[in-house]
Amino acid sequence: MALSTEQRAELIITLKARFEKNMGRHFGLEWANVQARLEAHPDKLVSLYAMEQTGGEPDVIRLDSATGEVLFVDCSAESPAGRRSLCYDRAALDGRKEHKPKNSALDLAAEMGIEMLTEGQYHTLQTLGRFDTKTSSWLITPHAIRKLGGAIFGDCRYDHVFIYHNGADSYYAARGFRGALRV
Repeated sequence: MALSTEQRAELIITLKARFEKNMGRHFGLEWANVQARLEAHPDKLVSLYAMEQTGGEPDVIRLDSATGEVLFVDCSAESPAGRRSLCYDRAALDGRKEHKPKNSALDLAAEMGIEMLTEGQYHTLQTLGRFDTKTSSWLITPHAIRKLGGAIFGDCRYDHVFIYHNGADSYYAARGFRGALRV
């Protein structure tokens, strides 16, 4: 998918406004540097647009000083509305006999060109605010857990971040996934 000139311009305006409104998420970073990265990697705008369109509200949360990459993460208060009611992965989706969801979290992330958050990234995000106080988000699951049929997800309840487990084939209206994109 290619973005129109208007879509690109609108996305940049939205990202800049969010960046400036939430300086505590990226202390010490300048928008000009982020925009230069985006201009150097225009292909990443398609993924950021998909994150935005599905309700993720992507924002920069980190600069990798070794590579110069900025890390965009979904910073919506709740798990993105356009990415809920998904089981964990293709194997879980294929294994369901009935009432299959429309997709899996890992497949949709790949289609969007983003990665799901790891447990560590999720904990880092939660230091920047309170996220998923009413929803939950699938997280990249360690192979040993997935091999046994499970998958992990996180949420924030009682001012505490919890990491739980569930069958990978489960899906709920209040569970989605958050994505990350390196630019």
